[in-house]
Amino acid sequence: MSYRELAVRPVLAWSAVTVAGRLPVAMAPLALVFLVRERPGGYTLGAVLAAAYVLGEILAAPVLGMRMNAERARPQLAAGLAVGAAGFAGLGLAPGAHPAVLAALALLAGAGPAAVPGGLRALLTSLVPERAVTQAMSMESVLTFAIWAAAPALTTGLALGVDPAVPLLSQGVLMGLSVAGLWALPAGWSGAAREEGAAMRRALLRAWPVYVLGAAGLTLLALAELILPALLEQRGIGIGWAGPLLAGFSIGSAVGGFVYGLRGSWPGPLAVQSLVLVLAVAAGVALVAVLPWTAAIAVALVAAGLLQAPASLTRNLALRQVLPPSAIAAGYSVMYAAVGAGYAASGTLAGALLKVAAPSTAILWGVALTVLLAVIGAAGERRLTRRTPDVPEVQTEDAPVRNVRR
Repeated sequence: MSYRELAVRPVLAWSAVTVAGRLPVAMAPLALVFLVRERPGGYTLGAVLAAAYVLGEILAAPVLGMRMNAERARPQLAAGLAVGAAGFAGLGLAPGAHPAVLAALALLAGAGPAAVPGGLRALLTSLVPERAVTQAMSMESVLTFAIWAAAPALTTGLALGVDPAVPLLSQGVLMGLSVAGLWALPAGWSGAAREEGAAMRRALLRAWPVYVLGAAGLTLLALAELILPALLEQRGIGIGWAGPLLAGFSIGSAVGGFVYGLRGSWPGPLAVQSLVLVLAVAAGVALVAVLPWTAAIAVALVAAGLLQAPASLTRNLALRQVLPPSAIAAGYSVMYAAVGAGYAASGTLAGALLKVAAPSTAILWGVALTVLLAVIGAAGERRLTRRTPDVPEVQTEDAPVRNVRR
């Protein structure tokens, strides 16, 4: 199936809702820093607010994802987005509030819509035939990386060109628009009996190797983003190159996601594909740590980016193999929390290492942690796939994966 066949009204409407719902998420950490940077200790407070936001996402995603009703997901998705919109609007309307109030609003803004990405991904795969799932998820990956590439420039332009509160207010408006857009989409997806709470928890826990390998991939992204400015200073390269270099990584990821979706399937099991891709990205990030020239670092980052999106895609596709259909949305939400935790853990490790080691050494230690996580996840997934029985195919090639209810 070609990408042209995805250009149908439901998928286009889904894309619009996704942009309106995810752009605020991509803008959030930087927008929080700009919001309070002119206050005493502003940068430290901004980091605390960003941490509160990410903590809200990590804690709420698995809890809300497990409670999602597949056949009537719209009210839960709308409620989550509305809570997020209220949190962002509150931050924008009260930038001078007490730090504890701002932290609570940031936590709320992160927690409210935490299960929305998983729910929307499950909804997307219900809108297309089974044979088009890889292309649909590749399209989602391209869209996501494009959003993340545009968010920093948009946030900086609004904060510095208009007012530091404007990005947060804009985020609230965008999330509000995404709530309205949900009514252009099906109310949910169906196709399997809903798992009981204990059964769903067992199914999600059995999939732990997939989450570990997914978290390993995001630790590399954290290393590239958080240590790159310090590494450039170590190399005597202008710190202003950090933005273009990271943009190259994001553009490479968007291209990699598109290319992966050009084929319906690639050689080898998904677990093997993912391990190879994560290790290849790790090699690219390790090269960034040792190469002394700007152009060489740029090439290494673009190459790593080309493989980053396929590595993430294989993780999400693997969840569809090891989880029952009724638990897939919850599985995506747990994956969202796992990769967020991996990013946060890698950032914390990087910050600690930078106090006692050179930036290049800190990156190499982070790469070593990634490789360890990848090996653990791959070993666990190999055992998991041996125990997972094949699911019989009951749909025709052109039939949707699940019946869609409007």
